[in-house]
Amino acid sequence: MTGLRLAVSWLTVLPLRGPEQVDRSVAARAIAWAPVVGVLLGGGAAGLLWGLGQLGAAWLLAGFVVVAGLGLITRGMHIDGLADTIDGLGSYGAPERAREIMKSGGAGPFGVAALVFALGIQAVSLGALAEAGRWLAVVVAVAVGRVAVVLACRRGIEAAPGAGFGALVAGTQPPVTGYAWGVIACLAAVFATSNPWQGPLAVLLALAAATVLVRHCVRRFGGLNGDVLGAALELSVTIAAAVLSFAR
Repeated sequence: MTGLRLAVSWLTVLPLRGPEQVDRSVAARAIAWAPVVGVLLGGGAAGLLWGLGQLGAAWLLAGFVVVAGLGLITRGMHIDGLADTIDGLGSYGAPERAREIMKSGGAGPFGVAALVFALGIQAVSLGALAEAGRWLAVVVAVAVGRVAVVLACRRGIEAAPGAGFGALVAGTQPPVTGYAWGVIACLAAVFATSNPWQGPLAVLLALAAATVLVRHCVRRFGGLNGDVLGAALELSVTIAAAVLSFAR
């Protein structure tokens, strides 16, 4: 269970300590458990949406509150990664310059625009899912983002120069691990909407988009880093939540 504890301590602010010494072997186990953390976060998001609805909150407001809550419980790491990644991609400079922009700590216009659209779409979509009573769809949407992280760390993907977290986790996952989590997500998504095809389609579109983003970023930045993982996570959650919320 060392990997699960480390995954929870990495991906949330919950007071669960991982091991004091973390090498690539331990990091690999933690990344493999990431979708389980996504299920826990998704369950919490669904519960918060339900509770806000019981209190009489508008579903759109509930969606924004839940997105803010997910940002808080994950330390804002993933939304920061999304902003930094989009700023880096928008720089059109050399890979070294793009990585410098990503490490600068600020958010440029590209990054801010990406956050507005991604978080806004997530809030509206989660609110719509809650209004329709599709609680499993909420869990699936949040968990899919963590499946994207497993796929992004598959073998054959190298870390970017100077990457810290990326150097620890890049290339640690056998492809079968990510594919297995993807299949599980698709099977769960069958029951997430009234159309049995809609859920798996949402999962596949989300993971495909995240895979394309990661592949482009690896070429553009010279490898994988933590910001790209956050961007892949947020992109996949956004697409999955949006497609799952489509009315029949």
